[in-house]
Amino acid sequence: MSTQATLFTNGRIFLSGVNPGTNAGLTRSPTFADCMLVRGDKIEHVGSSSDEVISTALASRSVTTHDLQGKTVLPGFVDGHLHLMLLGQALNKLDLVRCKDLEEIRSTIREYAAANPDMPRILCRGYMHIQLPNGATAADLDDLDELNRPILIDSKDLHSTWCNTAGIKELGAENWADVPGGVIERNSNGKLTGVFSEAANITYVWPYLASVASMEERTAAIRSAVTAYHEAGYTGMIDMAMDEGAWEAIQALIATDGSIPIRLACYWLVKPLPTEAETLAQVDRAIELASQFNASTAPDCRIVGIKVICDGIIDACTAGLSQPYEHNSHFEVPLWTHAQLEPVVKRANAAGLQIALHAIGDATIKMVVDILSAHANPDNRPRVEHIELASAEDAARLGQNRITASIQPVHADPAILKAWPKLLGQHRCGRAFAYREFADHGAPLALGSDAPTAPHAPLGNVYVATTRKSYREPELETAVNPHFALGLCESVAAATEGAAYSCFDDHRIGSLKKGHKADFVVVDMEWENEKLMQSKITETWYDGNKVFSA
Repeated sequence: MSTQATLFTNGRIFLSGVNPGTNAGLTRSPTFADCMLVRGDKIEHVGSSSDEVISTALASRSVTTHDLQGKTVLPGFVDGHLHLMLLGQALNKLDLVRCKDLEEIRSTIREYAAANPDMPRILCRGYMHIQLPNGATAADLDDLDELNRPILIDSKDLHSTWCNTAGIKELGAENWADVPGGVIERNSNGKLTGVFSEAANITYVWPYLASVASMEERTAAIRSAVTAYHEAGYTGMIDMAMDEGAWEAIQALIATDGSIPIRLACYWLVKPLPTEAETLAQVDRAIELASQFNASTAPDCRIVGIKVICDGIIDACTAGLSQPYEHNSHFEVPLWTHAQLEPVVKRANAAGLQIALHAIGDATIKMVVDILSAHANPDNRPRVEHIELASAEDAARLGQNRITASIQPVHADPAILKAWPKLLGQHRCGRAFAYREFADHGAPLALGSDAPTAPHAPLGNVYVATTRKSYREPELETAVNPHFALGLCESVAAATEGAAYSCFDDHRIGSLKKGHKADFVVVDMEWENEKLMQSKITETWYDGNKVFSA
């Protein structure tokens, strides 16, 4: 007896035809089929309702018809860059991203602390440097909670944590030693200010917060993140900072539930440690895990490579630039030097791991492209994350060396770039987010959100990619370097097949074709970039099962 099938009809089934590394351009027209037959967890046919295979299936009476009522079916979105555990935890943190200044931050935290007296600590997220022109200090937070609990706030970009004096004490930060590439802020008297950035944040704060979260809390955070992603239209995600605590929780959740209903590919975080041997030991751990959890043994939850955060961000003035910052004439110390990074890349490449390098400033982008070009096998699909301020030469070298451009258009939202002209000078802002050049020179594109540092709605991401306008504040008329915009077809393809390609999953997900997994999303939308803000995800299907319905 044949397995019951579902025929999706009376809709528009998107057929991208935009292979990774293909320059589809701004104006490529979409191609749609009018029906799709799904049997079990696979797509059996995509085409016309008049096709013989459809007539045969209907005659067998083993088919249920699903009327799409004119809606569009897209491949399930794959977030090309996010932080799973941090996202799940962030969903339960106080969000400060809409606060305009320090006083709004203070009043928001004060009200939340008073309303939640049973919490052991006050965890918040989303502060931005532009909200705090005079900087952040523990003293700014010390009088907000009558119970004097620790207050810890993630910066929007996750590169810093700001805490009160009780938080400093709970973290044990007075005893922390400086770490390579880390910033433990102190005032002129040597006293801790309560702000910990870059490698100091990753080395000390993240592990501490993981340690105080119970296994139940960690697994609940993962469940919450997966549910939120189904609601947004995702069926896959690529974690870009996997570590022992998060991996332990993922495995515990699988042991309890049998599986996690989303396709998860993970890059193991490698931090700069005092010696090369200690640093390379982290690569060896990724190699060990990849030998156990890979496409053959665990295709839906696997370790695919390593991730290295090679610089910071523009707003914190920690991105690596070739010229000093405009407002203070400073060059910042790089998180990784060429000499530190090269052996890491060589070790990972020799083991066949994928390599993902975070690079935002032009000097860091040049360094990582140099190293990947020299030491990373293009067949392993190396990638650079963010690439926010690339030179024209390095934009071209991505495609020339088959390096995936892993981009997060939501970071190009004009609502959050208001400080850039002051920090960089207007002349350098003209090189920001040069996505059109990446595509024109043949770099494979993978779209991601960097959640929880940014909104994770995939069509919001596509909106910014194609219009260069604001998703956060739609009333803004500003467009950031509109000549670098992507086309709608190539953006949707990059958010689906491109992201799947980036982690070697494009043979089974990311596009709607016979034999692929039945991972897809039903969207009420018009195929026009300026109208994407009005689109609505109505259904998400994973493995042939509906996991979300509006």
